Amino acid sequence: MSDQYRQTIKDLSDRIVEAQRPIKVLNAINWDDTIKAKFYASKFKELPRVDRGYYEGRERDFAADAVREELRKVESDIQGKLGPVSPAGTLMKFMCEQFRLTVDLLESRGTPEFAQIAALLYGTPHDVFHAGGPTIADLGQQMRKVLEGLDTVEESDMDDRNIPGTEAVGILQAACDTSMGKGMVEVRPDDGIAADAAAGSDYIKVREDRMFSQRDLHLLETHEAWVHIGTTQNGLSQPVCTFLGKAAPRTTVTQEGLAVLTEMLNLRSHPRRLAKLMHRIEGIRAASEGASFVEVFELFRTDGLTEDEAWAAAVRIFRGSLPDAGPFTKDLGYGKGLILTFLYVRLAIYLGRAHRIPLLFCGKVDLLDMVTLHQLEEEGLVEQPRFIPPPFDDIPSLASTLSLGGFSAMLDWNRLESDYAALI
Repeated sequence: MSDQYRQTIKDLSDRIVEAQRPIKVLNAINWDDTIKAKFYASKFKELPRVDRGYYEGRERDFAADAVREELRKVESDIQGKLGPVSPAGTLMKFMCEQFRLTVDLLESRGTPEFAQIAALLYGTPHDVFHAGGPTIADLGQQMRKVLEGLDTVEESDMDDRNIPGTEAVGILQAACDTSMGKGMVEVRPDDGIAADAAAGSDYIKVREDRMFSQRDLHLLETHEAWVHIGTTQNGLSQPVCTFLGKAAPRTTVTQEGLAVLTEMLNLRSHPRRLAKLMHRIEGIRAASEGASFVEVFELFRTDGLTEDEAWAAAVRIFRGSLPDAGPFTKDLGYGKGLILTFLYVRLAIYLGRAHRIPLLFCGKVDLLDMVTLHQLEEEGLVEQPRFIPPPFDDIPSLASTLSLGGFSAMLDWNRLESDYAALI
């Protein structure tokens, strides 16, 4: 492979990274605290006062037409310089298309079209896992039933929220330095964020005025640092395909799925954690079927969530949209991605290709791109990830852990429940 070919791909990849830089979806669609205050003042009866004018009053931080035009130019140059069937070119053209559609999404904030474009980018709760199979909404309902049976699982000392944010910053920083190496992640205090914590490309912000449990910090290390920051840094360190450091919407399912699966395999998850993710699927399903913000909020509030938890969950579903015009479906990625990444890992082990699993962490990837990424690795255009999160850094152990999955699926669990009832 010629140096000129590698440099052409590198140059085009860098142009994508630069062109998409101004696009910041969550910053452009979040609701501020005044919306919450007015909703609470109405005793949760009135729809939040969010319309197109509200979003137009928020800075988008980029000129949509200019970004869209630059992405078109890059896509044209990919076609002209790499041809129609180049593996690297195909991935980069997909990214350009996705980012252009993301610009369209942001331009449609506060209109019914927002939810329609979000469905194109992130899917719908009625999407199936395979032809004739269950939907994402079915997953949410089924998992909720399973998790209800785990309500009796006692919390441990790990769940006591007795760690002040001022101490949490240092504890989390030390943990990330140990597991990932110093300089990989910066943990810093920031009381300006709405959530307890938030992550970026190489940092985690933590509110010092909040209390945290040890499990909270484990989850931040596992989910945000190991997976989200780890894959970002792995992608940006790629010598040629630097575009792997940037997350197009189509990678959301795989990235969130990997993060949740890593939590579970590392024994850091909890029934309450999974229930929260399934709640989001339920809320998105309801909103996609016509439920308003007030109705979704009440669905959450009457299902055991506190008022603040119900607000936060409902806002995630309607941000960017109107309070009665359909959901922002990004959060489907947690549940859908968990199933799909688990199946990918299971099948890779079953088919004797477990050695391919670490490439999942080479950057912001989509499972649909894995065959192409393996080809690019063979051509020397993509490198193995520098950081691989536990437990994926020990493939033999992972394979052993998951080896009984195929056989257990053959068992009649209703019969086993009856047989084992007297023993438990």
